[in-house]
Amino acid sequence: MYLHDKRVLITGGTGSLGKVLLNRILSGEMGTPQKITIFSRDEAKQHDLRLQYLQQTASTDEVIYENFRRLISFQIGDVRDFSSISTAVSRADVVFNAAALKQVPTCEYYPYEAVRTNIAGPENIVRAIREHKLPVDTVIGISTDKACKPVNVMGMTKAIQERIFIQANVDSPATRFVCVRYGNVLASRGSVIPLFHKQIRSGGPVTITDERMTRFLLSLDQAVDTVFAALAEAKPGETYIPRIPAARVVDIAAVLIGDRPIDIQYTGIRPGEKMHEILVSEEEMHRVVDRGAYYAIQAILPEVATEPGSRVALNSEYSSADEVMSREALKDLLKSHRLLIDDVDAQEGEMLR
Repeated sequence: MYLHDKRVLITGGTGSLGKVLLNRILSGEMGTPQKITIFSRDEAKQHDLRLQYLQQTASTDEVIYENFRRLISFQIGDVRDFSSISTAVSRADVVFNAAALKQVPTCEYYPYEAVRTNIAGPENIVRAIREHKLPVDTVIGISTDKACKPVNVMGMTKAIQERIFIQANVDSPATRFVCVRYGNVLASRGSVIPLFHKQIRSGGPVTITDERMTRFLLSLDQAVDTVFAALAEAKPGETYIPRIPAARVVDIAAVLIGDRPIDIQYTGIRPGEKMHEILVSEEEMHRVVDRGAYYAIQAILPEVATEPGSRVALNSEYSSADEVMSREALKDLLKSHRLLIDDVDAQEGEMLR
């Protein structure tokens, strides 16, 4: 079991992915770690997560005491700050870098802030390992489909994050640096489904930028599955990509609206938005190998690539426009994750009881 007796660091550990990743690690499916450190700059989110872990609904400052003696410890810090991330990485065997500025409009209006978090942050992790000769076993960078043929700042900065981690295998060969790249996570914070839920409950309209728009879809657990697959199987410099379904955004809205008398309003493409997302470009497809439920993109650097000349798994780019689900299949998918309005309302009612 790969994480057995390992010291684990999750940067951005209070985000949507970080919390599900923590729960899955605690399940023991990858082994029982010696220590898990949640590293983030948001004190309030850390406090809430700490209370969840301690199974308390309210507390005062005493929950912080003995922090570092527990299986899960919480560290306030910022990947942008070399000193604080160096301290965190020095106590880790495995690093999951989930810290990011990920909202497309935010990154468009504050591009340098995206650079500082999404590029300087990963470079600080790599630099700490290289300069302090830290015995870190594996670093996994969490990327996005927007990093493939990027047209927005978020994607551009994530694409450079991927290259920073790939190149780090040259300078620090004792550490394995790999990435995962996936599409829109169902119902994650800031994603379209919670927005549609809110608009439908308010009586509409439901707003969509363009009726032709398509997106890859996967659950948070599928995102963690991809991370764990890369942890267990990826070779240095590889980028792991799940084989996942895609859907038209207008179909997502229609399925969620159902028979309700709610209009759909088209607002036009936002700054930095793509019509279709791509997980593997036509340039990258020549370096893709088949890994069962996943594709693995070989490192672009010949010094790092581990399977040059392997049989290529794709003969075209991997786009969300290639095969979109029918509305019936999409409804089944959303229902399986309890994301239809009635299911969400029922879950919220159960939580209030």
